Amino acid sequence: MVTDLPKHYWHHLAEEDVFEALKSDHHAGLSAQEVEERLRLFGENTISSRKPVSPFKRFLLQFNNPLIYILLVATAVTFFLQEYVDSGVIFGVVMINAIIGYLQEAKAEEAINSLKKMMSSSANVIRDGTKTTVPATQLVPGDIVQLASGDKVPADMRLFKSRDLQVDESALTGESIAARKERAALDKDTVLADRVNMAFAGALVTYGSGMGVVSATGDDTETGKIAHMISDAVSLDTPLTQKIHAFSRILLHVIMGLAAVTFVVGMMHGQGWVENFMAAVALAVAAIPEGLPAVITITLAIGVRRMALRNAIVRKLPAVETLGSTTIICSDKTGTLTENQMTVQKVFAGDREYNLTGGGYDPEGILKCADDETLETLPEGLRVCLLAGLLNNDSELIEDEGRWKVRGDPTEGALIASALKGKLDRDALFKQHERLDVIPFESDRQYMATLHQYDDQHNVIVLKGSLERVLARCKNAQGPHGDAMELDPRKITEMADKYAAQGLRVLGFAMQLVSADEQTFDRFRNEESAEQLTFVGLQAMMDPPRKEAASAVATCQKAGIAVKMITGDHALTAQAIARQIGIKTLDGDDEEYRVLTGRELSEMSDHDILKSVETVSVFARVAPEQKLKLVTALQAKKHVVAMTGDGVNDAPALKKADIGVAMGVAGTEVAKEAADMVLTDDNFATIEGAVEEGRNVFDNLVKFITWILPTNLGQGMVIMVAVLIGASLPVEPVQALWLNMTTAVFLGLMLAFEPREPGIMMRMPRQPDAPILNIEIIVRIFSVSALLLIGAFGLFQWALSQGESQQVARTLAVTLFVVVQSLFLFNCRSLTVSLFQTPAFSNLWIWGGVGAMLLAQLAFIYTPLMNRLFKSAPLELYHWGIMLAYGLVVLVLVEIEKGVWRARTTRRAPQ
Repeated sequence: MVTDLPKHYWHHLAEEDVFEALKSDHHAGLSAQEVEERLRLFGENTISSRKPVSPFKRFLLQFNNPLIYILLVATAVTFFLQEYVDSGVIFGVVMINAIIGYLQEAKAEEAINSLKKMMSSSANVIRDGTKTTVPATQLVPGDIVQLASGDKVPADMRLFKSRDLQVDESALTGESIAARKERAALDKDTVLADRVNMAFAGALVTYGSGMGVVSATGDDTETGKIAHMISDAVSLDTPLTQKIHAFSRILLHVIMGLAAVTFVVGMMHGQGWVENFMAAVALAVAAIPEGLPAVITITLAIGVRRMALRNAIVRKLPAVETLGSTTIICSDKTGTLTENQMTVQKVFAGDREYNLTGGGYDPEGILKCADDETLETLPEGLRVCLLAGLLNNDSELIEDEGRWKVRGDPTEGALIASALKGKLDRDALFKQHERLDVIPFESDRQYMATLHQYDDQHNVIVLKGSLERVLARCKNAQGPHGDAMELDPRKITEMADKYAAQGLRVLGFAMQLVSADEQTFDRFRNEESAEQLTFVGLQAMMDPPRKEAASAVATCQKAGIAVKMITGDHALTAQAIARQIGIKTLDGDDEEYRVLTGRELSEMSDHDILKSVETVSVFARVAPEQKLKLVTALQAKKHVVAMTGDGVNDAPALKKADIGVAMGVAGTEVAKEAADMVLTDDNFATIEGAVEEGRNVFDNLVKFITWILPTNLGQGMVIMVAVLIGASLPVEPVQALWLNMTTAVFLGLMLAFEPREPGIMMRMPRQPDAPILNIEIIVRIFSVSALLLIGAFGLFQWALSQGESQQVARTLAVTLFVVVQSLFLFNCRSLTVSLFQTPAFSNLWIWGGVGAMLLAQLAFIYTPLMNRLFKSAPLELYHWGIMLAYGLVVLVLVEIEKGVWRARTTRRAPQ
C-alpha cells in the first residue's frame, strides 16, 4: 500500500520505477479496494478552498479606520450628554460612509472556484483490468487513465503510452504550440514546460491518444499548487490606500492632540467640563474630513466608468489609481503582447523568399516577394509549397463570432491560413486530391507523410517535418516555375537558420509523384525509397506581436514605465518578440535583448535575482512560482508592479502584483478572478489608456484633498483660537458636519470629473514612497486655512460687535466657509496652471455643483426647519456682499501664489 509519494521528479524516473513507487500495474490498474484506501489517504481529486469573508464582516471592516473611531466616540459621548441631534447627524455620516464603501467593494474572489472548474468532469480509467468511466473527483494516485483528442486531462500523470499525443498546456506553461508528448525519462532539472512525458491537470488533448498513470491529484497537482500560491499570495495595499492610511494616522494624532489641548485650555479658563468636551468634540468633528472616504470611493468609481469606456473593466476600486503610479509592467507574452495564434510569416520556395502579411488564423493577407513587391500571380513553386502545407494537415479553421480559430494543431492552422492567403481553394483541392493514407507524426521520425490521389495513374506523397529529416529524403528541389533543379542543402539550411534566429518555427516540405500502386506507400513507410522526394520549400511561423504592442510599449517607456516580458515560452522566441516591440535591457549592456531563463533563475541566489530583476527585461521558460518570485523581487525594490496575463500560470503573480491585469477574451477564468482589472479587448495598448486614466484619477484626488483640508483645518483653527482666548465657538459641531458633508459632495466631488491635463503621459511615475502632498500644496493648504481663520473668526466677532445674535454670527462664519470654498474650487481645477488659462466650461459639473451648494446653503439659512436643526439664522443682503468680496480676495491671492511657484519651477528647470 502507498503511504507516501515523492513530491517531485516523476518525469525523471524510469517507467518501471514510476509504477513501483505508485504500486500500480499498467495492464490491470488498481483494485477497487486499493482505490478506496487511497481515497481515504489522499482525498478526492478536488482543490480545497478557503472560507470566504462573510458579508457582515465585510460591512464591519468599513469602520476599520482611525478617523471613523473618533466619530464613533463622538457619537456615543454626545448621545450620553443628550445632544441627540448632534449625535444622530454624526452617526448618520458614519453610516453613509460605511454603506458607500460596502456597496463599492469588489466581489469576493473566485479564482480557486475557477480552478476547480478546470478539473475534468470524468475520466476513462483501467481498474481491476477493466476499462471504465469514473468521476474525475474519484481519481487517486496510481490510476491508469486513457487520453484521447478532445479530453481534458483530469489529474497530473506520467505518460507511458503516446500515439501522436499533443496537449495544449498554454494556460499552464505559456507555450504557444501544443506540446508533443513522449515517454522517455528526462533530466531531473527539466523545467515544467519541457516535461514532455507528463500531462497536467486542466490541459487539453488536441491530437492523438495516450495513457498515463496518475502521479498527483487535487491540491498536489500543478494546478492545485497554483491555487495555493493564489491563496498564499498577499494582496498588497495599493499606493493610494497606503498613503490614505498614513495620512489618516497623522491626522488622527494631530486632531486628538488639538482636541486635548482645547479641553485643557478650556478647563484652565474655568469653563465646565461638559462645555469643554463639546468644544473638543466640535474641533474634532470640524477637523475630520468626513467626506474624504466617500469622495475617494466615488472618484474611483467614476474612474471605473471611464475605464470601462476604454475597454478596461476594474474589479477592485483602488486599482484605478494604482495604474497611475505604476513603475513597471510585467507582461506575459502569449496572448498579451502576441496574438496567441500561430502565423506563417516567411516562405522559401522555388529558391525564392516570400513574405506574408496578416495576423493570427485570419485568411486575409497578402503574399509579397522578399523586396516587398506584391505578387500579381502566384508562382508555381510557391503554390506547390502552400499546397503541401494544406494537404498534409489534420486540422481546420473555423470562424466563430468574427474571430478565426483552429480546431486541431495551431501549427497546422497557420499552414491552412497561409494557403488561403494564396487563394487556394481548400474544399476543391481536398476533393481533387483525396487522402488515401497517412503516416502520423512521431518524435523519433520527426515528420508526417500523407498519400493523396493525383490522377487516374498517379498518387502524390506529401511530407512535412523537421528540415533535417525532410532533406534526408530528397533527391532534388523544385524551381520557381515548378521545374526540377539541383538540391542545395547548405543554402536551404542557412535560410532555415536565419528564420530560427528570428524566433520563427521552421517546417520543411517535400513531395513525390508515384504510381497508384498500393505497395508504393508501404515501401515509403519502410523507408525503402530514401532520397526520392522533391524538396518544395520551407514555411516559417510564429505567434506574432499584436499590431498595437510596439507603440503601446514605447508610450509606456516615454511615461517612465519599464515594460518586462515574463513568459513560459522559449528564450529565442521571447527574444524575437522583444526585439520586434522594443523591450530592451535597461543597464546599457551591449546585449540589448538579453534573456534570463527559468533554469538560470533557479540557479541564482535571491541576492542575484534582486540585482538582475531591474535591468533584465525578458524572462523566458519561467515557471509559475518564478513569476511570483520576480514580482516579489521588484516590489522589494520599491516598485509599483502591474502584471498582465491570461493563463492559469499567471494567476498567482496577478494576485501578488500591486495590480493584476487579465485578458478578457482569451484569458482563463482563473486569471480574470485573480486580477484587479480585465481588458475586454485583450489589447496591451488598452493598458496605456488605463495608465493615463489612473494618473488623472490620482491628480483629481490630490486636487480634492488640497481643496478640502483648508476647510477642516480652518474650522479647527477657528474653534481652537476661540477656546484659547475664551470666546464663544464660531462653529458648533452640527454646523461643522453640515459644512463638511455638503461642501464635500456638492463642491469637492465635482473635481472628480476634471478632464486630463495636457502632458499627463510625459511625466515620470510618482515615487512609491513620495507623500500625497508636496511642499507647494502643503503651503497652499495652510495659507488658505489661515485666510479662512482670519475671515470666519473676524466676521463672527464683527457680527457680535454689531449686536447680532450668536445664531446670525455663526451662520455668517459657516457661510463664509461655503463662499470661500466655492471660489477656491476654481483655483483647484489645476494645481499648477493658472485659473485664467484653464477652459472655463471644460468641466460643467463644477458649475452645477456650485449652484447646488448655493441652493443648499440658502435652505440652511432661510428655512425654519434647518434653522432649528442646525441653529442657523437668516442673513441680510449686505452680508453676502462682504463674504463674496472676501472670497474673491482669497481666489486672487491663491493665483498669485501659484504664479510664484511656477516661476520658481521654471528657474530650476534645466535649460
